[in-house]
Amino acid sequence: MRIHIQNPPPPADGSPDPFIITAAQVEQAAARGGETEAHTLSFGNDAASFAAGIADAEAVVTTPGQILGRFPVAAPRLRMIFCTSAGLDRLLPFDWLPPGVALLNNRGVHSAKVGEYSLMALLMLAARVPAYATQQRAGVWKPFFTPILRGRRLLVVGTGDLGAAGAREARRYGMHVTGVRARPAPHPDFDAILGTDALDAALADTEFLLLACPLTPATRNILDRRRLGLLPAGAGLINVGRGALLDQDALCDLLEAGRLSGAVLDVTVPEPLPPDARLWRTPNLLVTPHVAADNPETYNVDSLDIFFANLRAARAGEAMPNLVDPGRGY
Repeated sequence: MRIHIQNPPPPADGSPDPFIITAAQVEQAAARGGETEAHTLSFGNDAASFAAGIADAEAVVTTPGQILGRFPVAAPRLRMIFCTSAGLDRLLPFDWLPPGVALLNNRGVHSAKVGEYSLMALLMLAARVPAYATQQRAGVWKPFFTPILRGRRLLVVGTGDLGAAGAREARRYGMHVTGVRARPAPHPDFDAILGTDALDAALADTEFLLLACPLTPATRNILDRRRLGLLPAGAGLINVGRGALLDQDALCDLLEAGRLSGAVLDVTVPEPLPPDARLWRTPNLLVTPHVAADNPETYNVDSLDIFFANLRAARAGEAMPNLVDPGRGY
């Protein structure tokens, strides 16, 4: 099979990028998967190498940013685009996708890391660490005596890999975890599952809120000003999904008013967050630069294993587990 790997350009500051895919990594993944079919590889990291590589490629492995705006393009043999990202909202709508070409993501790669991050954020919110950070900058000594996580309530919006990973860690600490999803059905990692039509009522009984759903037209601004106002006084919020899931200004207003006790955001609008952004100055708020879900030691290994697993499924005439549904957006 003819496979083209389109990597991002090297970082401008010359620092190493741990997520650049190498020929050795591809060959090792093929061997782990027991691949018997011969594969011809090409690599690129700019517009010219993309055009040359995709011209006769049957499969492309790349990031969403490397194919954004590059279609339509002459690719008569192309059958599959595998993106090394779970969220493909940057590529919406999918009207650029050539007919008959399968679009896949790397869903499943992020669970372990985002589970740890979510637990870290929950512990920080429960212990009021964002508030202590704000006080430290102001030179204020004011203790908060807080209960442990056990028995407290977490609401998770989005029950896919990210949300389920956070739910598992929370339940290990004795929390009661409710999930919200578009099509409610029982889930082993949650104590209860609700449909999005029940979100308003669920927010009113929430101590901690974890946003972990994909960004689609249906979920954009799902936590708008009205819904954020439904959270009880003192609630804490975590976002590991996408920044556009919530109204950032409304969140800042609630934090500044002391209505919410704290928030931890790994995703923002825009990214990177400019130095003059209000989020940097908002009290009781911690921002991390979109690092919650990516383990540099395993990311490429796991992504390539998923790519070859989907390739084997396609060859066998089976459903590809990471196939993106253009209608749902994920």
